[in-house]
Amino acid sequence: MQILSGRHMFERRLQLWQGGWVMPFSRSIAPPVPVESDALTSCMAGIGMNFAATAAREPNIEDTILFASIEGMEKHDLRGLAILATWFGIHAAWVNADRLTKLVAAQSSPRVRALWSALAGWQQKDRRFARLSRLYVGPRVDVTESGTDFQIRRHGEDSRFAESPIRVAANVLRDRPADVQQPLDLARRHRAYRYRIMMGPSYRADMWAALERDPALPAAALARMAYGSFSTAWHVRRDYDLLSRSLSRDLETRPGRKKPVR
Repeated sequence: MQILSGRHMFERRLQLWQGGWVMPFSRSIAPPVPVESDALTSCMAGIGMNFAATAAREPNIEDTILFASIEGMEKHDLRGLAILATWFGIHAAWVNADRLTKLVAAQSSPRVRALWSALAGWQQKDRRFARLSRLYVGPRVDVTESGTDFQIRRHGEDSRFAESPIRVAANVLRDRPADVQQPLDLARRHRAYRYRIMMGPSYRADMWAALERDPALPAAALARMAYGSFSTAWHVRRDYDLLSRSLSRDLETRPGRKKPVR
């Protein structure tokens, strides 16, 4: 299935604080190409889902969970869907809700939109997901291809999604916390996740993490990598450079530091 990459968004020129102007910046909210199944499994492992696969190095969180939801709902990957639901229940507080909402809104699949509306409704105490919970309007969608009525009569409905846009029996999407890493473990291995804990789940946090990996990234490349605006990237670039210079100066003036021999 072709995964839509979403609309491109354009920003007006911005005046820099030193004077001058920057050129318009083309902002994309989604990756230009879909992630294939094998690579997706590695990405899912890379954000803390316990699959028997080599974990990708610090994959984008929203890209990964969106593609996992498409695989689950359109290709009926119930095991992946079960682990995705468990993962979201544990890690939702550190998901960039703004970007996830835009990604889901760009999807044409009603099944995918229904799933995310249900997941967002499950996390209704987090008001960041309010708009996501309203993206799907229509009849309830059965997660399994057949037998939903029989399974619900026998096992009851999954309480996480009762009266939500999706219907699924309680025995279909097993909720096992052992299937995903806990926040402390994921923060140790995923830099952007760690910065989201420190700074909040934002484009800015992802940009700081990207600069930690590659301090030479220019603002435009930084914005594209984190799917953020040029303005945010420019300010993060400025602040990162300022802090780096400050730390370097502190190290040079630290008591007991030997001066270089000239």
